[in-house]
Amino acid sequence: MNYCDIYNKSITYSEEFWKEQANQLEWYNQPSNILSTDKNGYPLWFADGDLNACYLSVDKHIQDGYGEQVAIIYDSPVTQTVKKYTFNEVKTEVAKLAGGLLSLGLEKGDTAVIYMPMIPQAAFAMLACARIGVTHSVVFGGFAPHELAIRIDDCEPKAIITASSGIEIDRLIAYKPLVDEAIELANHKPEKVVVFNRKLGARVPFKKYDVDYDALVYGSEETPCIPVNSTHPLYILYTSGTTGKPKGIVRDTGGYATALKFSMQHIYDAKEGDVFWAASDVGWVVGHSYIVYGPLMNRNTTVLFEGKPIRTPDASTFWRVIAEHKVNIMFTAPTAIRAIKKEDPNGEFIKQYDLSSLRIQFLAGERCDVATLEWYREHIPVPAIDHWWQTESGWPMIANMMGVEYLPIKPGSAGKAVTGYDIRIFGENGQELGPNEEGYVVIKLPLPPGTLLDLWKDNERFKAGYLNKFPGYYFSGDGGFKDTDDYIYITGRVDDVINVAGHRLSTAEMEEIVASHHSVAECAVIGINDELKGQIPLALVVAKSGEDIEHFQLQHEVVHLVREQIGAVASLRDVVIVQRLPKTRSGKILRKMMRSIADGEQFQVPSTIDDEAIIDEIRDVLEHAKIGCFK
Repeated sequence: MNYCDIYNKSITYSEEFWKEQANQLEWYNQPSNILSTDKNGYPLWFADGDLNACYLSVDKHIQDGYGEQVAIIYDSPVTQTVKKYTFNEVKTEVAKLAGGLLSLGLEKGDTAVIYMPMIPQAAFAMLACARIGVTHSVVFGGFAPHELAIRIDDCEPKAIITASSGIEIDRLIAYKPLVDEAIELANHKPEKVVVFNRKLGARVPFKKYDVDYDALVYGSEETPCIPVNSTHPLYILYTSGTTGKPKGIVRDTGGYATALKFSMQHIYDAKEGDVFWAASDVGWVVGHSYIVYGPLMNRNTTVLFEGKPIRTPDASTFWRVIAEHKVNIMFTAPTAIRAIKKEDPNGEFIKQYDLSSLRIQFLAGERCDVATLEWYREHIPVPAIDHWWQTESGWPMIANMMGVEYLPIKPGSAGKAVTGYDIRIFGENGQELGPNEEGYVVIKLPLPPGTLLDLWKDNERFKAGYLNKFPGYYFSGDGGFKDTDDYIYITGRVDDVINVAGHRLSTAEMEEIVASHHSVAECAVIGINDELKGQIPLALVVAKSGEDIEHFQLQHEVVHLVREQIGAVASLRDVVIVQRLPKTRSGKILRKMMRSIADGEQFQVPSTIDDEAIIDEIRDVLEHAKIGCFK
């Protein structure tokens, strides 16, 4: 079946299509009610089915005779550790931890917060919660106590599972004091805190509510999987909101399992037994879907990596991991590739490793610029596939479905709509736009299985943020357009489109051009206030290592490039060189924050920021250049 056939079937005969995909799973109670609605009229998938995500991820493979297959490879260059766990070993760890959680009083329907670094125990904790029907909420390890406290108050966990410390390249971060402070700040008080002591030297203050992880696991019996309803919340995952209060995305169990199994095979082209590596963190949606649940449900060996693309120890790390563990399919953010490109522009490290196991490279998390895509393709002879999705969707919405048909790549496009997603481009008044007309990216309801059920205890915000703007459609919050071949181009969040003298211009398009300059390693283009034209673009660029170019020369050449390829209407005349760009810990560039700095507006520092010190760095550069409010 080619892409067009499978996609059209998924839209025209959606219930039949997704019933076929659900049949690929092993259910305790096979669903017969394929598509229904909840009390608010929102679509539900497989509402009368019962299953267990941990069973599908672990126990099933053991029963099928694959207990000695490696399930998890833990590779930690920051601790110089590599450890492999078979499915049998994972089951023992998970089932005993689940038994320990039951002994602490947790039961089906309760919630637990997991606040851990990228260590195997983080995955064990997620699976242990799933095993007994406890809804987990993984909070990115290292979040400040205030941010953790907000999430504690929102999801009201009975327990927190944490570790003694995380490591940020070469810096030890003590987690336990952060957890204790968060509990002090929170109104809701968890009953227990389960602490895995990594014994790396971090301070681990003892509190009455503390339980030692190892002692709990050692002293517990293995417990079997508990069946849960398909619509049972597997997890709550918080994502940034415009109000400053994080939004708790609620994910179901049955629809999610169906979508993940389907996506592993049909999007990522992962065969059972393949080694799959998503270089992300369990604190983000990529970690939930494609470090833990997706690969394990598809009987893939998953790589759990505790490190960075550079400085652990250098820009060769990714290639070492691929070669050493015979990775077949990799998934990372374009930011990671740009970081490597900046340190090793000629790809010298790549030549040192045997990467013959690698079949496909997937890129997502932010828009992949053409220069990065072309650099990768120049140095590594495998398909580099951009694709697009959100925390809300839980799995890809736009992609080149490599397990169905390898379509031609169009640089700048994330590909075509994935099966089940009826993606349209709307204008301001809800009219559907034609080819190459930029507008709002929306998706006709029902969304396919695996997407968000609701916002945790906040249905009104869910409807206001996603459903009310265009009734009958999910509003993605992103802008974009389709070309005449139905390839979709995401131009960024709708507030990243700038209006220059009445002309709507995409900063993403300008970034493509700026990034194509031979001296530019990374860049961001934002729209800043201008008295005459409303807004004008500002380019912030990071020069490649070893490049010796005058600021004035680089500015002149970049401005000329944009004028040549877009026209004078772009009005780009300000280009500043910065040492680095402000980003979240998952690698997304904080454009809105930079815009607020340039415009002199008040802003809330995002809780996900990698390093707050960069705020002053950006402010100093703009002030020195007399740009924006600093004129």
